[in-house]
Amino acid sequence: MKLNLQSEKPIFLQIAEQIEDAVFTGAFAEQTQIPSTTEISAQFQINPATVLKGMNLLVADGILYKKRGLGMFVAEGALERVRRKRHDSFYENYVESMLDEARKLGMTREELLTLIERGYRNERN
Repeated sequence: MKLNLQSEKPIFLQIAEQIEDAVFTGAFAEQTQIPSTTEISAQFQINPATVLKGMNLLVADGILYKKRGLGMFVAEGALERVRRKRHDSFYENYVESMLDEARKLGMTREELLTLIERGYRNERN
């Protein structure tokens, strides 16, 4: 995990995003334990309450769950929850703004699709 302590984004959100990303990439598999708040807080020299606040966001989202006395674990179905969350976020953060800009430019649907196809072709080269 990497944190940017100079970022304006709160540290607890960065913690949540990093753990979520580790679930998404398979670094933390479903039903496996993740590092403890103590381990993460010691690694980054931050307050354990800050780490716990980030983890609790993921508990609320159903990505992590607590086992009393043992720690935090990745929930069953967490990967699909993260995928769905990112899918929705992708639409809201990128597709909607792209469509707004395309409308401002007076682009047709076909013109926009042509640009997207061009992007895919360029990716393969």
